[in-house]
Amino acid sequence: MVAAQERLTPEGLWQLRRVGEPALSPDGALLLFTVKNVDLALNRSITTVQLLNVLLPGAAPLLLGEGGEPCWAKDSNRIAWITTTGVHIQAVDGTGVTDLAIAGGVQNLRFAASGEQLTFTQDVRVDPTMLDRHPDLPKANARVYDDLMVRHWDSWKDGNYSHLFALSIAQDAKPIDLMQGERCDTPMKPFGGKEQYCWSPDGTQICYTAKRVPNPERSTDSALWLVSAAGGNSVCITDGMPGLDQDPQWSPDGRCIAFCSMARGGFEADRVRLFVHDCVSKTNTELLPQFDASVHDLQWTQDSSAIFCTTETQGTTQIYRCSPVDHTAVAVTKGRHQLDALQVAPDGKTVYALRATMERPAELVRVEIATGAITTLWNANAADFAKLQLPVIDGEWFPTTDGKQVHAWIVKPPDFDPTKQYPMLLFCQGGPQSMVGQAFSMRWNFHLMAAKGYVVAAVNRRGLPGFGQDWNDQISRDWGGQAMQDLLAVTDALQQRPYIDKQHCAAVGASFGGYSVYWLMGNAGSRFCCMASHSGIFNLESMYLSTEELWFVDWDLGGPFWTTPETAALYQKASPHRFVKNWQTPLLVIHGEQDFRVPYDQGLQAFTAAQLMGVESRLLMFPGAGHWILKPQDSVLWQREFFRWLDLHCKPANK
Repeated sequence: MVAAQERLTPEGLWQLRRVGEPALSPDGALLLFTVKNVDLALNRSITTVQLLNVLLPGAAPLLLGEGGEPCWAKDSNRIAWITTTGVHIQAVDGTGVTDLAIAGGVQNLRFAASGEQLTFTQDVRVDPTMLDRHPDLPKANARVYDDLMVRHWDSWKDGNYSHLFALSIAQDAKPIDLMQGERCDTPMKPFGGKEQYCWSPDGTQICYTAKRVPNPERSTDSALWLVSAAGGNSVCITDGMPGLDQDPQWSPDGRCIAFCSMARGGFEADRVRLFVHDCVSKTNTELLPQFDASVHDLQWTQDSSAIFCTTETQGTTQIYRCSPVDHTAVAVTKGRHQLDALQVAPDGKTVYALRATMERPAELVRVEIATGAITTLWNANAADFAKLQLPVIDGEWFPTTDGKQVHAWIVKPPDFDPTKQYPMLLFCQGGPQSMVGQAFSMRWNFHLMAAKGYVVAAVNRRGLPGFGQDWNDQISRDWGGQAMQDLLAVTDALQQRPYIDKQHCAAVGASFGGYSVYWLMGNAGSRFCCMASHSGIFNLESMYLSTEELWFVDWDLGGPFWTTPETAALYQKASPHRFVKNWQTPLLVIHGEQDFRVPYDQGLQAFTAAQLMGVESRLLMFPGAGHWILKPQDSVLWQREFFRWLDLHCKPANK
């Protein structure tokens, strides 16, 4: 546990418990959820399923057992969750226990309303292996491909696809592969979960998300499909919609399916629109065509009269109530927080959710719809935070070079004293279209940075959601342009403040934030005393030919660099490697060798350039990591080396 009156440390960060996956009982009285505890010494985590009576003030949760993805059967008192060997099923009182052994691993568990059927996803081999093709060469080690997406996120394609299965709980029933023989995935990789499919209320059909296109590496065209729970052909219900369609939610009365949809094909960060599919007329209707924000986490009320969702707005994530009748969206909550994982009470007057902030990890809360009042139900880390000094966090607006205003979160150390001077970290956000919100990150943790004595400027620069779609769109094909000027505008403004030590400021970031760091290395003059780039893009031309999701670079960079003189000029103007001649700032380069989104050669190129330029530099490489550093000990090591570099160059006493 964290010692009394101490500040957060990398080790203390990983001692914090992580709460997730809430699931509300049909009567609205009980809440299932998971708690993840990390054993740093063993370099692993243990997840448990717990049960909380939300109607009993001050109630403590009941531990049910190890596992994940808990769910309820809406028309019975049955609950289920995934274990290491399959699926555990029981009545809420602990009786009627059934353990289904399912070989091959189970993910994305859901109950049908009756509690007599389950769905889950599982990897299925569809393509033959090299051993299948050459059985006389069992010790040969090779891969062969005939299409372009040979690897994705952090894994090489191995012939397996995530398929949707239906299973009757009756004795000796066999799971039915509802996508048998198909070379596509549900949920979509790498980040999709069980929000990408749902049961019909009568238990006869399943609506799911899948991308059935000939060129998945260059297309975002996913669709929604209906299939019988008994198996058979799938029917597309979003035909003619070229963008990303996903996350179906069937209305309890069975008449409609709400879903999320993007209009523009090939653009993964388009506005997420709220659509409803009429199951009778087979038509799709956008509910909020004038709503200049994206919707997520759709949840119907029990009477099918309204849909709750979450929306990013000005660096926060709020709950909205949407009416399918009058096509309106009304904000339910406000405040500096991130709300998600919604669970709607049967009467529609209360929503249960997870609430997180930059300084605190997620806690279970109750939201009163009429007033927006938020009450904490259970905080897994209350004892730890009672002993911690907390940072000071303010949202501010700064003038930009083109006459607009840019928002930034300014995070100050505990016991901040405006008469003193502090080193500053400019945090460059990734994405590139990913809002700097109120999430509590286990990697780029602003609480931890402030606890180390730094003022953090986390800028919602051009190209981020939560500030209107036009603001979000302005990053595309202008990577080295106004977004970079937004970062510098905030830097320049803060460096004029008396509490900022102008001589000790650093720029840090990952992914597109890492790109931003490399770009600032060659274009920010002497504003920064050191830099740290994680999984950053250094050379746009080589990046185009080595990344796996080509639709992203096709949209944001205009396609291959050889297509037109204008596209070639854009690459040259925006690529950090073109400005290496200006490099002089000490640079820490961090990368994971299993990163296929931004392949690790980008980090090697940047480190080589720094070394050849005589710039003080360090390379930190993680052989077993991808785009993110996920293993507990790797993460602690990451934090230690990160702050070691910053403290060496960015704190006056160490210069």
